[in-house]
Amino acid sequence: MFPLDVSQTALDDAAVALCQRVYNHVISVKQLNTDRDREELASRIIQSFQHGVKDKDTLVRLLI
Repeated sequence: MFPLDVSQTALDDAAVALCQRVYNHVISVKQLNTDRDREELASRIIQSFQHGVKDKDTLVRLLI
């Protein structure tokens, strides 16, 4: 599960679902295993999304 509290992100359900898909994909590709790495990734996804990067493929390319 995406490790950020949805109430802290101010994203709607569709946005959270998109971020979750990106998170799952990047975790799989980069094989991130530590909580710290996963939390950092989640934070970067949310920040990127909130700064206007709202396309799944673009987010993935940015984070891999």
